[in-house]
Amino acid sequence: MRRCAWPLLRLPARAGLVLRHEGAAAARLRPAAAASSSSSSSSVGGDGSSRAPDTSLFVPVPLKPVGDAAEEDVGAELTRPLDKGEVLKNLNKFYKRKEIQKLGAENGLDARLFHQAFISFRKYIMESSSVSADLHIILNDICCGAGHVDDLFPFFLRHAKQIFPMLDCMDDLRKISDLRLPPNWYPDARAIQRKIIFHAGPTNSGKTYHAIQRFLSAKSGIYCGPLKLLAHEIFQKSNDANVPCDLVTGEERVYANEDARQAPHIACTIEMCSTNTPYEVAVIDEIQMIRDPARGWAWTRALLGLCAEEIHVCGEAAAIDLVTELMYTTGEEVEVRNYKRLTALTVLDYALESLDNLRPGDCIVCFSKNDIYSVSRQIEARGLECAVIYGSLPPGTKLEQAKKFNDPDDPCKILVATDAIGMGLNLCIRRIIFNSIVKPTINEKGEKEIDSITTSQALQIAGRAGRYGSSFKQGEVTTMHRDDLVQLKEILSEPVRPVKAAGLHPTPEQIEMFAYHLPDATLSNLIDIFVSLSQVDGLYFVCNIDDFKFIADMIQHIPLNLRSRYVFCTAPLNRKEPFVCTTLLKFARQFSRNEPLTFNWLCRHTKWPLAAPKNIKELVHLEAVHDVFDLYLWLSYRFMDMFPDAVLVRDIQKKLDDIIQVGVCNITKLIRASQSAAAPGTPEVLSEDFPLSRTKRDTRAVSDRHGAKSAEAFSIAVEVPGERRAKNLKAYRSATRQEDLKSHGRGSLANRLLREGLLTQEMLRQLESEWQDQHRNGRYGLGSKRDDQNSSNEAGKKKK
Repeated sequence: MRRCAWPLLRLPARAGLVLRHEGAAAARLRPAAAASSSSSSSSVGGDGSSRAPDTSLFVPVPLKPVGDAAEEDVGAELTRPLDKGEVLKNLNKFYKRKEIQKLGAENGLDARLFHQAFISFRKYIMESSSVSADLHIILNDICCGAGHVDDLFPFFLRHAKQIFPMLDCMDDLRKISDLRLPPNWYPDARAIQRKIIFHAGPTNSGKTYHAIQRFLSAKSGIYCGPLKLLAHEIFQKSNDANVPCDLVTGEERVYANEDARQAPHIACTIEMCSTNTPYEVAVIDEIQMIRDPARGWAWTRALLGLCAEEIHVCGEAAAIDLVTELMYTTGEEVEVRNYKRLTALTVLDYALESLDNLRPGDCIVCFSKNDIYSVSRQIEARGLECAVIYGSLPPGTKLEQAKKFNDPDDPCKILVATDAIGMGLNLCIRRIIFNSIVKPTINEKGEKEIDSITTSQALQIAGRAGRYGSSFKQGEVTTMHRDDLVQLKEILSEPVRPVKAAGLHPTPEQIEMFAYHLPDATLSNLIDIFVSLSQVDGLYFVCNIDDFKFIADMIQHIPLNLRSRYVFCTAPLNRKEPFVCTTLLKFARQFSRNEPLTFNWLCRHTKWPLAAPKNIKELVHLEAVHDVFDLYLWLSYRFMDMFPDAVLVRDIQKKLDDIIQVGVCNITKLIRASQSAAAPGTPEVLSEDFPLSRTKRDTRAVSDRHGAKSAEAFSIAVEVPGERRAKNLKAYRSATRQEDLKSHGRGSLANRLLREGLLTQEMLRQLESEWQDQHRNGRYGLGSKRDDQNSSNEAGKKKK
């Protein structure tokens, strides 16, 4: 009677297995002839390839055991209550069987997933007050010797697919994440025959000028640039030339027509371009950024998706081959127009060596805020006035500083800047001076390290000297330190590495389809699985998603629908700024409660109105507040009802820009105030950049870099291969050490602590006095260690 219950309660066919009961000894499992397609999906992709997914990304869905309040235990009524001790023994036997492990692998369960699934399966059975009738009967048969442990596999597989739902839809997930044919994502562009014209040339060659002339003469057009400054420049040029043009950036849309009608021409940041609107001419600027690990996807999308009769692509010649190959896949030919630099650029045979040798029109390029602050103060100490430009400054402040430097009637004739001047600003520079040729970078793993600047970066920056049409008909480039000059010449003489691949990024629609199949996964986990399963051909790569995942993890606990969550995760965020991060968190939390973020709320949060900065720390905070206003405007463009006061916020942002301009104009005063008034425990003021000592290297680099054995210690700590890089580092260390010793008379660690407000002059004198006293007493220090070693050696000799 009890044995007859099994056929009535057997598993549905989707489990993919058939049980054969031919006695306890003969009972075995065999794959069903019509097994589901997902049974081998982990090892076979949609194209027949055998790429296995990264199962470490598969997060199990918690499955709670059945409690005491469950329904009546039908299985116990049909058979008898289970002996949990016997059940545990048989479950462990089931786990150890090689045949079961092999069968699990055939169904997508590698060793990791098999183990996790079994632990969950065992816990579910052992901790549940009752299990389903069919499972109860099988367990009872096994315990009574009437069944075989292999009979548990269908139930185990069903449980595994409940906690790992991706196992049941792996083929679907692979199809969704198949990124091998990006041209097919843009049917409107494929429906027309586009003409592709590549304007190739170095900086200051007129390549963009010729493309813009065609843009202005067209009936309709779109300009796509990498920066708001560039988009704003084209917006102004177009309207000044009586060609109505709208401005579209991530934060706003400015209409050329007073009645807010869309103009036939648009200047936009590249992420904001429309792939559905038809144009006569499109201009894609700085095409070499298609290889950018974070933003490259935007250039790929514009190149493949813009619906324009003519696509004018501007950039380095290094991208010609890739663009030609990409257009070959769309059936479109590329016409290449090469340009040469319009003014001469000379690499000088001598380094600057001293700031006393500066001349009007000089620009010193630094790669960290530390160096910006140090160099600008030393320049003004010599009675010279300088302008300052770095990446985290608001666009308005950058333009104002550039205007100040360019003005022939202004006494400011020196510029101190980061590589932010590489694009987006028109500057009248006579000579570019590299303060260093090593730059802090972040590698593919997200680790901070230092490396020599690339040929492309060096050419982009050096090319800013001697701009065509400026008062300087010839550009010059050199270095601050003599040892760097040889290396700079080598870098500039090398060919630019060709652009090999174009970036891609998962779209909201793709992530939504993923979420449909994996409703319990977090957005960060969905992205990880998507990238793990994604398939791209050799012309493409998947862009870095660390910033996206950072925000996704930060707001995961906040209840948002998927589309809104995705939008928040794509917001422009400087994650090194805690104030900006916490503000985004508050935005998301209030948004989830359906409470509009008003102007008054934002003013309370940012403590507006704000005063002019009194020190560097306050200036950096003002820059962070400006980023917060940018963030509000960016979100208001996408959620107008929830961020309703964009106009008011834009007004106070302009006022804040003016306040920051005042601070930057008085930057040397702020530096002096920071050094003289800083108290112990003051946090670091630097956020955008990081000094070399902050790289993910041996911490000995911090204290040893300027010590007596600095060269040996720092080279060991950095461990960078290549003769040129080693020479660069050596030159950088020696030059920095000399400059610090000249200006401060102490090693850089003391100087850095003083500059960042972590140490005062009085504390430094006290520390020196204490160290000398303790050193004399032999309590600690290098001297005492050597004494201990010498005494132990002498004792050893006496013993012998």
